[in-house]
Amino acid sequence: MNDIEIDKMTQHALKIFLDLKVEQYNQPSFITKDPISIPHLFTKKQDIEIAAFYASIFAWGNRTIIINKSKELMQLFEMQPYQFITQHSSKDLKTLLQFKHRTFNATDLLYFIEFLKHHYSTHKTLETAFTKHGNTVEAMLIGFHNYFFSLNEFPERTKKHIATPHKKSNAKRLNMFLRWMVRNDNKGVDFGLWKNIHPSQLIIPIDVHVARVAKHFNLLPRQQIDWQAAVELTNILKTFDAADPVKYDFALFGLGVMEKY
Repeated sequence: MNDIEIDKMTQHALKIFLDLKVEQYNQPSFITKDPISIPHLFTKKQDIEIAAFYASIFAWGNRTIIINKSKELMQLFEMQPYQFITQHSSKDLKTLLQFKHRTFNATDLLYFIEFLKHHYSTHKTLETAFTKHGNTVEAMLIGFHNYFFSLNEFPERTKKHIATPHKKSNAKRLNMFLRWMVRNDNKGVDFGLWKNIHPSQLIIPIDVHVARVAKHFNLLPRQQIDWQAAVELTNILKTFDAADPVKYDFALFGLGVMEKY
């Protein structure tokens, strides 16, 4: 197990513990204080996709601020993000010029809107922006990054907001977005809207909290919190559940953020 020696009894006990934590946190009560609450404001598939995409991209730092800024943007979209993005006027765009979340500003926002309008002009779902690039999440994320910045002109500063494994990034926010869109366990948290990516393909969204808990349980030997770390941790979690390893994001994140492991 990637140089980790966990005897079968310890591994079995850890699986039982983590499964219990998944059950504890993978509940509708988890939604309210998490950025996934933003796409849960909507029922139309494209609205959910767009709201989830922005909420995931904004998801670094304080969760309350992330949620508030995401709500602010949805309100600027008049709570109809798909309609706004595909049918906006130049006048509509002017209402967005003061928007800012940390280092994400109006320049970035306007390019995101331009890309999404371009994509939805020929596709009914954002899923194809990922799946047309390969059969692995790594290939999908690299391809998505290239596709996202394939329009004739894009602000160089905006590239920092879309991660890619090609640059060894752990792509935590995009992996979280994929988890939201792909996993479907009828628990009411993740959406399971996308059917062409299987939960077994997903990569764990890894950040300092998840990495800290994983190291605590000797699940992650790698020191850097990079793409390779995300892959290594996912592969170990597959020994607990090969079909749905990323469900353990609930356990590791909950233990790290809510229980301060």
